[in-house]
Amino acid sequence: MTGIVVVGEALVDLVAESGGRRFRADPGGGPANIAVGLGRLGSPVTLVTTLGGDAFGRLVTGHLTAAGVAPSVHPAPFTPLAVVTVDGAGVPSYDFAISWDVPALELPPDTAVLHAGSLAAAMAAAPVEAAMAAAPVVSYDPNIRPRLLGDRACERLRVERQVGLSDVVKASDEDLAWLYPAEDPVQVAHRWRGLGPALVVVTRGARGCVAVTASGRFERPAPPVEVADTVGAGDAFMSGLLSGLLSAGLLEPGALTRADETTLSGPLADALASAAITCTRPGADPPTKEELKAFL
Repeated sequence: MTGIVVVGEALVDLVAESGGRRFRADPGGGPANIAVGLGRLGSPVTLVTTLGGDAFGRLVTGHLTAAGVAPSVHPAPFTPLAVVTVDGAGVPSYDFAISWDVPALELPPDTAVLHAGSLAAAMAAAPVEAAMAAAPVVSYDPNIRPRLLGDRACERLRVERQVGLSDVVKASDEDLAWLYPAEDPVQVAHRWRGLGPALVVVTRGARGCVAVTASGRFERPAPPVEVADTVGAGDAFMSGLLSGLLSAGLLEPGALTRADETTLSGPLADALASAAITCTRPGADPPTKEELKAFL
């Protein structure tokens, strides 16, 4: 089997420019950003998503195909939007106009790895979880957006259910702080690993990441860069991680159970570098394979 299939939202980020009265339209959405990142790194990737037949939908489709992503589009009444404002530290906040209503998801027959998460996994949990259960290897990023979620306890149960269907899980310390207030994110990662995944990675912004496997936990620092903004950094980390795991032969069924600090060194370096490069330029703009190689 070959191919990574990403399931989830593609949308347009309306990014507020100076003064807040003008907005720049950038293709975005966590799963779409991850698919674009994988495509730019040379991985064969399909994005299963919803888009409207409008100008924004055409903008997103062109962006995906230019990166080497094969879009598999369920028609929607409109292309989802996210209004993005960035604070003085480059940290974004989001307001959404989105629907994601797909009654069933049929995976391509050559699917080797499924990546799921973000808003689609919250708004259409049943079909997304059915696809996760059917895939040979599953990657998951909850990518919590509190404004669009329901009761914290209910969302926590949903996320834990989806973690249990996964082999690789990435979550930010901010995700875990919302799901489990006052708990140590790394301890949560250890607990999540006990639910099923072989690898759980906690990203910590400028402090790098912590990986938890059966062989223990280990930390990696983030490369120092001059930050333009952090939009899409977590998505770039995820695409770099998946690309690195794929290149290392660790996304074959069962391979991740043998992963340790040595075998994960390369994929984590790719992930951290991908995120760092993205932080140096505005918007969700993950690196190409050549840019990543030059950075490393």
